[in-house]
Formats: sequence, structure tokens, C-alpha cells
Amino acid sequence: MSLLRTLPTRRLLALLAAVMVIAAGGTAIALGAVGGGGPVPPAKPLASAVRDAVAAPEVSGITARITFTNKLIDSASLEGGGPLLKGAKGRLWLGDGGKLRLELQTDSGDAQIVSDGTNAWVYDSGSHTVYRGKLPQEQQKHAAKADEKPPTLAEVQQRLAELAKTADLSGATPGNIAGRPAYTVRISPKHDGGLLGAGALAWDAAKGVPLRAAVYAQGSSTPVLELKADHISYGKVPAKDFAISPPADAKVVSVDVPSSGPAGAKHAAEAAVTGIGPVSKALPFKLSAPATLVGLPRHQVRLVDWKGEKAAVVTYGQGLGGVVVIEQPAEPAAKPTRGDRRGGLQLPKVSINGATGEELDTALATMIRFERDGVAYTVLGSVPPAAAQAAARGL
Repeated sequence: MSLLRTLPTRRLLALLAAVMVIAAGGTAIALGAVGGGGPVPPAKPLASAVRDAVAAPEVSGITARITFTNKLIDSASLEGGGPLLKGAKGRLWLGDGGKLRLELQTDSGDAQIVSDGTNAWVYDSGSHTVYRGKLPQEQQKHAAKADEKPPTLAEVQQRLAELAKTADLSGATPGNIAGRPAYTVRISPKHDGGLLGAGALAWDAAKGVPLRAAVYAQGSSTPVLELKADHISYGKVPAKDFAISPPADAKVVSVDVPSSGPAGAKHAAEAAVTGIGPVSKALPFKLSAPATLVGLPRHQVRLVDWKGEKAAVVTYGQGLGGVVVIEQPAEPAAKPTRGDRRGGLQLPKVSINGATGEELDTALATMIRFERDGVAYTVLGSVPPAAAQAAARGL
């Protein structure tokens, strides 16, 4: 059950670029603290270290104690929010067939993430809500193909060279993480990365299982997101450790996860509607898509399905420094019901040309949502709040 082994070759470099993978559909990740005494693996070129990890023997299961750090949002400005927003300590179990259980515990509430390899659910005690959904089909298929032939050293070298055209990669730095010999790679964007500074991924040199993942904001030497663990052990996990259910009286929200397999891609290509003219005609509301926004040229306009309603996604600029605008029909205001449990994140208000919106300001991105004339606008970008506000007011 090696994460690097079960990923298909074409997605191996995407893993290094993302550096924050949590385990889904047959993949596994255990995250560990940097440093600590213990054995250190020999120095190797990055390609060799990655290739050896991909080809490492599978493990039947993983258990660990973890600490999740989340400094995306200034804690002083947080009203509400549970372990996933504020960080927490907890435990991790990973088993055969993509079984996953992750629990985070704090004094203000708990969170559970559970998957059987095909379906998954997340429970947030603060809002007393369960989010349920199916895992992407492609990941399910690759979970069943654990014996797929790993890439050759030459293939890994080629894909690392492709990635190096747009990102700076460190070498495979030997070290010891949570008592295990490990290699760490750091990656950062070569060009405009927005507010993103870098990411880091470390993996067990012998098992090929990632041991630590972290994301850094631009100009910061400490991570804003990090998962780390100690007391890591490898071996079969009893089925009873995964036999849990969320509270029966919790609110249930279904989450649709689009398929990324060939059939899903074919369907998406056949149904694709792009361009400002075709998208405007297909929408039930007037599209707002100026030629430029905060100095960025309009890049793409695409029609999408948003909970059964036609909506539009408009992008400005390219790469991480760009801005994305989602336009969709506004939903009717939900009426509070008796006995509702609160405790979710309360976002600061912001004025957008007379309309009252909400702003989520994080260390890596800013999101603004507001409504006007029956249309809901979401502006998202790895940009400071001032730039996101200017973009929203330019619509």
C-alpha cells in the first residue's frame, strides 16, 4: 500500500507539485515531524529516491498519532470553525482497499474523516454536519491495480525535467522523520505563484510512504499547513478500527465528486461550452466578464453545471497568480430551523459596490462572495484581500 507506487506514472509529478495529499481511493499517507534522532538514508539523486519509493514493497496498513497545523486564517479573526480550520491532534488508521480513518480532537469540537476506498464521509461536530460522497473513479481503478508496473528511472527523470521547467526542485535531502530514514523534497514556483511560497514532501526511504507534508506562504519560513505524526507503525489494521458511523441525528450533505476517468473526460469534452458568446447565450442570467480584471486579461469563459443549474467560470491571468470568478444563480436564503446547531466559520463582511459580501482571507488565497440581482459571485485567487476586493468591484 505505497502511495507513490499506486499512483499512475503520469500523476507522479503532480503529487510532488501538490505536496499536500491526504489519502484517497487506495493511496496512503502518514505524516511525520521533521528532525529527531535515528538512522539516515544514504544520499541519492532525487530521481533515484523517487523511483525507489515507487517500487518499494507495499505495507498492509498504517497507524499513527498526528498533529495537524492550520495557520491559513489568523486565529484572532476566526469566529467558530472546528479542527479542520484551527488545527488539532488526533489519530490515523489506513488499511487494505483504501480504508481510511482520521480523527482530530480539540476542546471546541472533533472531526472525523472515514473512507472504505469507494465512499467517504467527513463529520464536523461544530456544525453537526456529515459530508458524504464517492471517491473519483480513476482513483478507484488505480487502487485495484496495485501491481501496475512502476515507472523506470528514465521516465522519472524525464518527468522531473518537465516539472523543473515551471518549478524549482530541491534534491532529495536525507534525514530522519518520526524515527524513520526519510528523504525530503522542496518545490516552489519559478514564476508567479501568487501567495504560495513553497511546498515540502517527505517519504519513508524504505517503505515509499510519505511521512510529512507542508505548505509555505510566500516569504514565510514556517508552514501554514502541515501534517505530522509520531508513533508510526506498519502492519495490518483490525477491521473494527474502521467500523464507526457518524451521529444518526447529524445533518447530511451530499458532495458530488466528478469523475476524472476517460469516460468522464469524454463526456465533459462533448458537453463543453466555452467562449463569452456561447456561454452568455446558455446562461439564465446576464454574464459579467470584462476583458480585464485588476490588470489581468480574461483567459477563459466556460459553462459548468452547478447543482443542476447552469453557471459560468471565468478565469483571468494564468497560473497561481490568476483570479477565478464563479457566477451562478443565487440560492434562496435558508430559514433557520428550531434546534439548529451553530459553530461554523463566521466570515467578515465586505461591501462590494453597495452589496454586502463575505470575505475569507487566508495566507495562501482570498475568497469573496456576494450577490447582486439574483446572481451569486465568487471571486477566488492567490492574491491579497485588496486585490480580490478590487476584482469583485470590477465585475
